[in-house]
Amino acid sequence: MGGVAAAGASLVGMTASASAATGTYSHYYDEYSNVIDVTDAGADNTGSKSITPVLEKLRADDTLLVFPEGRYYIDEQLRFTGFDNFGMVGENATLVPANYYNFDGPQYRLFRLGVGYRPGRRLRFEGFDIDQTAPDTGIRVIEAHVSDRLEVRDINIKGQHDSGTWGPGLFNVTDSSGYGIVERFRAPQGGEWIDNTPTAGERWRGPTGILANQNAGTLEFKHCTLGAFPDNGLYAAGGSGKIIVSGGTYRNSNGANIRVGGNGSEINWPSVKIDDTRPEDEGQRGIRIENGKNLRIKGAAVETTSPMPTSHAISVMPTCDSTRIERVRIDMQGNDVNHGIVVSPNCGEVIIVETQINHETAGGYPLWIRNTNATDRVLAEYLTITGEAGDASGFRDGIRVERDNCRFNVTEVNQSARSGATRNAITSTADDLTVWKSTLRASKYPYVDLGDDNLVMSSDLESTGGKQAACLYDSVNGVSFKYNRLVNGIRDFGASNVYTYSNTSS
Repeated sequence: MGGVAAAGASLVGMTASASAATGTYSHYYDEYSNVIDVTDAGADNTGSKSITPVLEKLRADDTLLVFPEGRYYIDEQLRFTGFDNFGMVGENATLVPANYYNFDGPQYRLFRLGVGYRPGRRLRFEGFDIDQTAPDTGIRVIEAHVSDRLEVRDINIKGQHDSGTWGPGLFNVTDSSGYGIVERFRAPQGGEWIDNTPTAGERWRGPTGILANQNAGTLEFKHCTLGAFPDNGLYAAGGSGKIIVSGGTYRNSNGANIRVGGNGSEINWPSVKIDDTRPEDEGQRGIRIENGKNLRIKGAAVETTSPMPTSHAISVMPTCDSTRIERVRIDMQGNDVNHGIVVSPNCGEVIIVETQINHETAGGYPLWIRNTNATDRVLAEYLTITGEAGDASGFRDGIRVERDNCRFNVTEVNQSARSGATRNAITSTADDLTVWKSTLRASKYPYVDLGDDNLVMSSDLESTGGKQAACLYDSVNGVSFKYNRLVNGIRDFGASNVYTYSNTSS
């Protein structure tokens, strides 16, 4: 390949210098007409002089800028829109932002590549460390609007995002048929709350880790790492496109650590950890899904050991038309009231499969299906709920059912409770509930019914506190127990039309 010199830059191609031609990213070179070593073009790699003026001259279509090893000082934004096939790659290169007070022009970004009304096409941005360890140097590293083939990889942010400006990454694929990937984008030290930064009072709470709320295509976040941010970790819920989260670690962000929406969006095998709470935090939810149909959470591990109240492990919001939660593991610890999976009012169908919830908080529901007029089915199969929780604030049920048309197949609930607490396994205030082939254990009642036309069948119910297997209130009209083991029988406070068939009591 023959490169084309730009702004006096040395040609980099098949006859390039050995260091350039054999670099980490040399396999990309034949995708570009121009491959330029930025130091040959005059960019300083000692960290003493801003490189933005040089980059302004070099930016061009069908061009790859290669940053050899070194430190590159940046004190103003590089803006490039409407491009076709542009890239920047670092060979052990470190970008060093100026502090907030010395940054020239818009104090928000290092790189603005494409905008919503004039996106680029084909962008590569890979292989950079960003040194934000000096005070007040937190800044958005890259903001990208690309119609198709957005590729961002191996971006390592060192230090906390501490200037209060926009969070480190914003990405959107603007074409509905376009694809983008953000892989190994790491900001493990998170961001500072706005009131502790030079921009105190200028915006709400502070930065988001990664933002993607105008995405129209398919955008994948693969093996990313985000620490504690004041306003969500990964926030990708507002666009019409599909979001895919593949693996990665997300921890301690306020709001939600992973917040995703869009038809067909997927959250696959991430690790979400909430093990630290700052004084300003108001709620640290694990995963929040919204705005779409056929949403899926698969293989997620959510571990909460230091939660504020309302820090649900998983929130299914009212704007979800259909959701599947599969092979998820939730472990909740702590001295506040918190809930595991919360199914919000008015959302559509929710299916929970092969999921384990260990719940050991002061109180709360491991699964809360909230009250609504919607009758879309909630189905749980092979759901296991364990742990010794309390009953603070009256939240004492392993599963709280407030919605009609729910079904639990092969579900195991064990609510042994903290010392002195009164826990129930399942409490239903709703109608048309079915419990089938399930095992229910609780320190108080395994099954509590306040609804109509419910069925418990082929199940094993036993109170570890010596109570009855089931408790029926006088609001019940129509409940059936068939082929069950009901240790100590049923406590009936005046229910109507109670039907029992072929049950045993021991």
